[in-house]
Amino acid sequence: MSTDGSKVWKLIGATSALDDNSLYCNLLQATHFAATCAIAEQDGEVVGWLSGYIPPEHPDTYFVWQVCVSDAARGQGLGRRLIGDVLARPVCRAVTTLQCTITHDNEPSWGLFTGIGRKLNAQLQQVELFEKDAHFDGLHDSEYAVSIGPFSPEKVTALTSA
Repeated sequence: MSTDGSKVWKLIGATSALDDNSLYCNLLQATHFAATCAIAEQDGEVVGWLSGYIPPEHPDTYFVWQVCVSDAARGQGLGRRLIGDVLARPVCRAVTTLQCTITHDNEPSWGLFTGIGRKLNAQLQQVELFEKDAHFDGLHDSEYAVSIGPFSPEKVTALTSA
């Protein structure tokens, strides 16, 4: 929903481990990509956000752009459940592969996606995609493309359970 954009932008800004997007980017994600994004609220506050999309050239793939969980909601499996919620939607009916990028030092993301691979009973592969010096002018650590799959769409329900 378009009114969620500024709430999402503030949540991401309060999470130091994440790269900031522009407020405009978050507005577009919350509107144009609403079918493949998810938000979690607790007591009226946004505590979780998942942005992602299905690349036009790969209709069997869901690419996770960003997962953000507030300090107040960490350790409850919220990131995994947000991903499971989106993967269970009709728009993801043909999805059998989950992809994202992660820096090597991002232990929470590695834990999240390794756990998702286990729950989906699917192989996790990684390869350097965006190199620190060649792509980020040394200003950002290398990003590794992570691919989980193929998995059976029936396995997705394992992500939404506690």
